[in-house]
Amino acid sequence: MSNFSQTFKNIDDILYKDSGADSEIDYIEQSSWILFLRYLESLELEKKDEAELEGKEYTFILEKDFQWNEWAKPKNEKGEDDIHTEMNGPDLVKFVEQKLFPYLAEFKNLHSENAKSIEYKIGEIFSELSNKIKSGYNLREIIDKVDKLPFGTSKDKHELSHLYETKIKNMGNAGRNGGQYYTPRPLIRSMIHVIDPKVGERIYDPACGSAGFLCEAYEYIYERMEKTTSNLESLQENTLFGKEKKNLAYIIGTMNMILHGIQAPNITHTNTLGESIRDIQERNRYDVILANPPFGGKERVEVQQNFDIKTGETAFLFMQHFIKSLRAGGRAAVVIKNTFLSNTDNASVALRKNLLETCNLHTVLDMPQGSFLGAGVKTVVLFFTKGEPTKKTWFYQLEPGRNMGKTNPLNDTDLKEFVILQETKPGTEKSWMLATVDLDEKTFDLSVKNPNKPEEEPLREPEFILDEMTVLDEETSEILGKLNELV
Repeated sequence: MSNFSQTFKNIDDILYKDSGADSEIDYIEQSSWILFLRYLESLELEKKDEAELEGKEYTFILEKDFQWNEWAKPKNEKGEDDIHTEMNGPDLVKFVEQKLFPYLAEFKNLHSENAKSIEYKIGEIFSELSNKIKSGYNLREIIDKVDKLPFGTSKDKHELSHLYETKIKNMGNAGRNGGQYYTPRPLIRSMIHVIDPKVGERIYDPACGSAGFLCEAYEYIYERMEKTTSNLESLQENTLFGKEKKNLAYIIGTMNMILHGIQAPNITHTNTLGESIRDIQERNRYDVILANPPFGGKERVEVQQNFDIKTGETAFLFMQHFIKSLRAGGRAAVVIKNTFLSNTDNASVALRKNLLETCNLHTVLDMPQGSFLGAGVKTVVLFFTKGEPTKKTWFYQLEPGRNMGKTNPLNDTDLKEFVILQETKPGTEKSWMLATVDLDEKTFDLSVKNPNKPEEEPLREPEFILDEMTVLDEETSEILGKLNELV
């Protein structure tokens, strides 16, 4: 076990003992705000060094009293930890709750004119959070452990980001509403591979949760692009955009992007469905949409008024938002319940018709049961390009050859064949092509019905099986008789 994972485990053990944090979801929330402030200290010191090299003076974002090395880990004149001046016990909790959090939350008002700045992000995060660590001694222990984490090199950040992802995954496994935050990373990677986003394109997830799609898109583009100053700046500032409604998911998504190397993530804390799709202008549109919107939710009537096709199903409202938010020629890969393909209610039929007429739904990936931990629904991934009607759709049925679940999660190898075959879209035992002209014009039913699956041997009647067993018994007796003669 690496130092990082040991530290994370130790922090969880401390939180487990504390009366204020009582689930995996609380653990990640509480470690997130401490990690964030430790990261901010590291970033500020880095920027200070850069400024000094250029002969400039650096102005810290946080006032002196609220910098990590003042309140969390004060240093003496020799630069060593000053245990005589550091706060502990009730004093530490009192400072955090009555001074630190209110000070940081105020950044939201002070920097409201620039919602993209890291200052505004600080304000948003700390106006949504509260400290749940009730024992100041436990808090002191956690701070001491986080202080020892190295944030300096990209290798350190990479390992930290992977550990943070593991925590998000564990939170999904913890039940309650944790599962909504985690889309299996192998599935995300395969979706991104098919869409192939590039630097300079605007990539959007309007229900970004823990920002898995945006983080993976960042890594995909970063690995493949030329590392020029303008490309790096474009990737940091003008490429990845997200929206998230829920407080905790917003905080986790922001932290996750920061740990992946994006300094001031463009995630907006808002209910995407609260905006009317009729107000979406060309300047608001994106080149790529990658998303796994929440399903099963029921939206209020006033929210439904924002959409042309009225439905209470959250995912179907998001589908309308996706189509409207793509520019002409824009590409999307989105996860949705498989019932989207076959439901016969008016809204579902109208939505399928709209998708097929305004976009080229070129690929449908049919996912096996159990792909999403804690979610008992069957899902499909829709890949489409906006601006041309669908003439034919290639279906691929993913069959990993095992039951999916917590101990048998989806992996990259499971999706390898799909990613390769998607380029040429052949017909195989697992894949087939469906022509739009062959669809029922009343329902536009796109159900997954594999015409190429080899027929299973029909079950034989019991009397035939018994007859065969009798014949085999006779043959066996005959062979045994001959063997006895030889002996």
